[in-house]
Amino acid sequence: MATDGGEDADPPTTPPEAPDPADAAGTSTRIRLDLAYDGTGFSGWARQPGLRTVQGELEAALATVFTRYPPAPSLVVAGRTDAGVHALGQVAHLDLTVRQLRSLERPHRGRAPARRLDGLATLARRLNGMAGLSSDMVVRRVSLAPDGFDARFGAIWRRYEYRVSDRSAMRNPLDRHHTLWWPQRLDVDRMNLAAASLLGLHDWAAYCKPPDFGTTIRTLQDFGWSRRPDGVLVADVRADAFCHSMVRALVGATIAVGEGRLEVGEVGDIRDHLERTDRFKIVPAKGLTLMEVGYPEDHELAARAERTRAIRSPLG
Repeated sequence: MATDGGEDADPPTTPPEAPDPADAAGTSTRIRLDLAYDGTGFSGWARQPGLRTVQGELEAALATVFTRYPPAPSLVVAGRTDAGVHALGQVAHLDLTVRQLRSLERPHRGRAPARRLDGLATLARRLNGMAGLSSDMVVRRVSLAPDGFDARFGAIWRRYEYRVSDRSAMRNPLDRHHTLWWPQRLDVDRMNLAAASLLGLHDWAAYCKPPDFGTTIRTLQDFGWSRRPDGVLVADVRADAFCHSMVRALVGATIAVGEGRLEVGEVGDIRDHLERTDRFKIVPAKGLTLMEVGYPEDHELAARAERTRAIRSPLG
């Protein structure tokens, strides 16, 4: 998200304003961001030196928006997508100080102060304006977060889709960055039997990249395949959370069942052995999209975040 000094960007040489007493008292307001992005040009979500990432681009834009009102906000995200993974329903949060929030409600310098602006709409407009009309990232909505909201620890599920165009489907070159082309015809009925056998609370060490620390225990809530009218196979996968490469491994295992290289029952056996295997391929990231993140009712948010934080490591 290039900060090109457009009309909504404060010049970097502008000195910071004097601190607000409310900021000194630690008062802040939590804001929810709903995001969509094409992951093709990103090295994943997480900020990394020298690499273009979703978090890095957004936080650079936020730093420009609030140049006069430090410190720059940082983001907490629901699902830290890997390099090449797309999102239509990503959720993040940030905390704004009193003066940061007030700055969004004032007309931009040089404009008539006719009325107080909608600060949240202003933030969305400025971030998207910096991204440009042809951007591969869009802030779809900016809203005031309810009390107790935590984009990551408050989530009760994440839902992904994975798209596969097998030999029986018409390949669309316009979808080449978002769909895996598979050379064999796949048996969707066998794939669904295998997917259903994996549901439940389990240790997914065999289907995850080994973490440095933290648990690989997750609840796989839904997993199924369908063939769309255009012939493309779509996996719908939902869990309370996913460890690194888990969805792509699950998809790879059921594809192996669909082409007859694994039996239906073997995907569960592999899971229960708790060891990585080379009996199936982990599919490429390009077919994977984070579609939606689910949260409990507002009055349950704080308790959910506290429970999850107690069992999930910072990198889990």
